Amino acid sequence: MTLEKSLKELKPGEKGTIKKISGEGAVKRRLMDMGVTRGAEVLVRKVAPLGDPIEVNIRGYELTLRKAEADNIQIEC
Repeated sequence: MTLEKSLKELKPGEKGTIKKISGEGAVKRRLMDMGVTRGAEVLVRKVAPLGDPIEVNIRGYELTLRKAEADNIQIEC
């Protein structure tokens, strides 16, 4: 059984595969330009004490996302 949730719901050390990227225009395009694409595996490295930002490892590099951006990324665990 697979579980779907947004990237912001994952805790440090958890990983999943990107299923869908929502959002509009420039936000979605910017995420895709940074390598956040469907099928990519993502690992949550760190979450700031107040939950914003979130540091993830995707495609072999570290990427820091705002909580609002991470909420637009649906993950399959």
